Amino acid sequence: MDDFYLNRSLILAEQAISLSSPNPRVGCVLVKNGQIIGEGHTQAAGSAHAEVMAIRNATERGLDATGCTVYVTLEPCSHFGRTPPCVNALKSIQPARVVVALLDVNPQVSGQGVSALRSAGMLVDVLPSSHPIAVATHELNIGFIERMTRGKVYTRLKTAASLDGKTALPDGHSQWITSDAARTDGHRWRARADVIVTGIGTVLHDNPQMNVRGARVAHPPMKCVLDSYARTPLNARLFEDDASVCVVCADLDESHDEHAGQSARLAALCAAHTAVRIVRVPMLNGRVDLAALWVYFHEQSFNEIHVEAGGVLNAALLSARLIDELLIYQAPRVVGAGLPMADFGDALILDDLQKKPNWQWLDVVRLGEDVRLRLRKTQHHNET
Repeated sequence: MDDFYLNRSLILAEQAISLSSPNPRVGCVLVKNGQIIGEGHTQAAGSAHAEVMAIRNATERGLDATGCTVYVTLEPCSHFGRTPPCVNALKSIQPARVVVALLDVNPQVSGQGVSALRSAGMLVDVLPSSHPIAVATHELNIGFIERMTRGKVYTRLKTAASLDGKTALPDGHSQWITSDAARTDGHRWRARADVIVTGIGTVLHDNPQMNVRGARVAHPPMKCVLDSYARTPLNARLFEDDASVCVVCADLDESHDEHAGQSARLAALCAAHTAVRIVRVPMLNGRVDLAALWVYFHEQSFNEIHVEAGGVLNAALLSARLIDELLIYQAPRVVGAGLPMADFGDALILDDLQKKPNWQWLDVVRLGEDVRLRLRKTQHHNET
């Protein structure tokens, strides 16, 4: 029955999507005499973790959790942060057994939570890392894990394309290449992100809302526009809801031809939208320095970035090796002349077809008449 209750814990952890960041998404179930007596998932940062929520749930139901079995997707924390250690909460109910799907990679926790529970006399079982539920827990928290282990924000690039890799007609018209089912699925991936990134070209041409539709979100992702010279229109649709907006512009020297115009446009933007966040980053090759911006994202403790942009920005991000995952929705149609999903110009990205593939398949899923392709950058590609 362990898998049954751990699967329930995983379902609960998924409810923490859009809520728990920068903390991991964790679910917890308390079982006693073969019955679930309490369950919970991680709340917003600074609020209760999954284990505490499960204990509260049992208490609110008038049930005694003493001596229960605890099923939790991620190792309970053992350090004081914004909240007290979860191991202390578990000690208060003296569970007979604790089953953990995945050890926490956070250096403040890793292995220490399990050790603390065992030192307190509790039986603790941890799934093998290859167990399907452990793998699913890892995937659910891939952004948090990458931030903790590699010091970077996990970045997913989403695009919709034809069979010949075109995202739009030559005039830029792209609505819609893929089906309703593909677009609905795309919004679920948006909901996972801390930030949705696009470029000023997409804003000027498509005027996107950059929001999450058809999926429940506790905290909508921040919208981020890469806009070197502050050309974002004051009436852009991305300002229509309550989600925070970040405009990333080039940090121009006063001698730059665009400095005065950029300053005036930024002043107007801030006057029209008082909550907008302006981030200045250095210029590199005529555009904002993408590597510097991604360092900023990491410093903000963002776990996942979701990119939906045009071919030029997509190519720049791929060339800079800032993309960790590709999410490609492919429609069964051929466009011919059109705009590519990544416009590298004359740049040669792969100079030897005998080299190992840069990307590995995660899954291929049929969505109505379209397919969704998910790929992750290979480790050797990260290192070269």
